[in-house]
Order: sequence, then C-alpha cells, then structure tokens
Amino acid sequence: MRLLVLNGPNLNRLGLREPAVYGKQTLQDLEAQLQMFAKNHSCELDSFQSNHEGELIDKLHDAEGHYDGIVMNPGAFTHYSYAIRDAIASISVPVMEVHISNIHKREEFRHTSVTAPVTAGQIVGLGFYGYELALLALLNQNKGE
Repeated sequence: MRLLVLNGPNLNRLGLREPAVYGKQTLQDLEAQLQMFAKNHSCELDSFQSNHEGELIDKLHDAEGHYDGIVMNPGAFTHYSYAIRDAIASISVPVMEVHISNIHKREEFRHTSVTAPVTAGQIVGLGFYGYELALLALLNQNKGE
C-alpha cells in the first residue's frame, strides 16, 4: 500500500510557529515519526509540503493511480479553498483531513472546513497522533474494515 501525506501552508514552520498551539516538534520530526509508522505497518509513505495552493492541487491530481490514500492537512486552505476542495472531489483516492489543533475550539473562521465534505473523514486536535490515526484509518479502509 502506498500513501501520501500532504501538508499545506505554514506547516513548514512547525516547532517555531505558535508552539503553544502546534507544539515544539518540527515538520521533519513529524515526517520521521510517520515514516516509522509506515514501516511498522508495511506500507510506503511519501510526504510533501507546500505554501502554494496550485502545488497541492497538482499533487492531489497526480495521486490518482499512484497512491491508495492521502492524509492532508490543508492548513488555512481548509477554510476557503474551493479549488482544493474540487481537486479532492475530482480524484478517486480517499483523503483524510487532519489538523494538529482542534479547529473547532479556535477562532470562529477556523470552524468551517470547505474540504471536509469531500474527504473520507476528519481528525482534529490530536497533535501529530492525528496523522497516525488518519493513516491507520486509510489502511483499515483499504482492507475493507
């Protein structure tokens, strides 16, 4: 099984950006943790981060036929990017939306996700562990569980 993790804008600043909200671990720490998780679950995992909407859309489009599932943290694009929403809806690869913080306990503009309605599910507020849960959900979904 081959999975892809996509991280959106400002997630390259993990460890520096609002550590009280996002923690002190870096994006590299997250990617290393997820590689270990993938190895322990006998699957391949690729990771990609971009601050640019079009690059994330291209990765979603390119996932078709190459990946069995995608874990995506769209960052702020969650709340207003209909282009990313449409890209997710246009592919047959299941996408799990994940957020490190609980977006529903933060500023009101963060409470709405325009991408969630076209994803397989949404996990929020569980820190880096949320990514592992999203990967596990995709693995189980692929097994038919």
